[in-house]
Amino acid sequence: MDPTYPPQAEEYKEKIRSFLAEHLPADWQGIGALDDEGRDRFVAEWREILADNQLLAMSWPTEYGGAGLTPLETVIVHEELTRAGVPTGGTNDGFGITMVGNTLLVWGTDEQKERFLPRILSGADVWCQGYSEPNSGSDLASLGTRARRDGDEWIVNGQKIWTSGAQSANWIFVLCRTDPDAPKHQGISFLLVPMDQPGVEVRPIRNIAGHSHFNEVFFTDARTAADNVVGEVNQGWAVANTLLGFERGAGASTTSIRFRSELDRLTELARQRGRLDDPLIRQRMAWCHSKVEIMRYLGMAALTSFLSGENPGAGSSIGKLNWSEYHKQVTELAIDVLGPDATLVTGEERGTTLQTADPGSPNNAAVWESVFLHARAGTIYAGTSQVQRNIIGERILGLAKEPRADGGPWNETVR
Repeated sequence: MDPTYPPQAEEYKEKIRSFLAEHLPADWQGIGALDDEGRDRFVAEWREILADNQLLAMSWPTEYGGAGLTPLETVIVHEELTRAGVPTGGTNDGFGITMVGNTLLVWGTDEQKERFLPRILSGADVWCQGYSEPNSGSDLASLGTRARRDGDEWIVNGQKIWTSGAQSANWIFVLCRTDPDAPKHQGISFLLVPMDQPGVEVRPIRNIAGHSHFNEVFFTDARTAADNVVGEVNQGWAVANTLLGFERGAGASTTSIRFRSELDRLTELARQRGRLDDPLIRQRMAWCHSKVEIMRYLGMAALTSFLSGENPGAGSSIGKLNWSEYHKQVTELAIDVLGPDATLVTGEERGTTLQTADPGSPNNAAVWESVFLHARAGTIYAGTSQVQRNIIGERILGLAKEPRADGGPWNETVR
């Protein structure tokens, strides 16, 4: 079955499709068809088009530059843009709009909303996420980055890691321990920290695919204003979990669209190479089809909750575990379809991201090899598969908590 949208929603779909037809080239194939220079230029220009048409932060109130659209209209925009193979925003807008912007609407003061939200939409402030640490990744509450109050400022010391987009950001939202004597999930504050200062150093990390999507960020007596705390001081854990709900919920309606497009590409690759008659290949592709369908139905369930105003909560771990473990399997299948050619990495590598290849990117060995390597990380970033299983077992199935080395329950995070 498929979700049934009301008639007015179907009308809005046509409106967005007309918008796309008006603003995209007639021969548009997808952003992956562009070279690096053309891609960067298109993303910048496309972001301006979305902003001019109030399609960047559609659900935000109009006083902050949003369009005040309904949740359903917001979902439709994301779906249609994803199907068209165009970004839903700029390079770091997932952090600026989806994460910290939406979180400010929930927890921010009036002054914080008036100051930061318009600058997020204008692109004046570009954001990244300071959560994970070298010894505190999925067990996020054990973080060691400290912040202490010094008059009208906070002084921050510590390190964050796997910070995507830090090289292009000028602000970072940081989880800091502000009361070292408080219990593990208390004494944490959510701080907004400017990055263009001597106390913040960004070091790119080169991954196995040869890219530097993420970075280490070091804080050495970095400073931020005292009123740049979101929520209450020492009560940042609740704010952090609100943000994670926005992070996980953002792809509820689009994840299966992207993975279906990727599987279609793989089917075409297998057809070109005469592998569709191989019964083992066909069996594995049938398995992939079933997994993408499961992904679609999980998205429907999440979408139903979202449209009802519910927070994704622990249930979002099911979707995350499903797609990240699936992606390892489907990309391994792609390598097997390529056979010995997979070791040559022939063709132009273009339009690959941390998840699926961008629509329009070449269907060649270089692109599939890059996506294959990125898929390894999918079971780690945004919450490891091991932690997702613990969350599902403990919070959804009601199983006993896994014991920690210190005698307490090990996993109490949604990271």
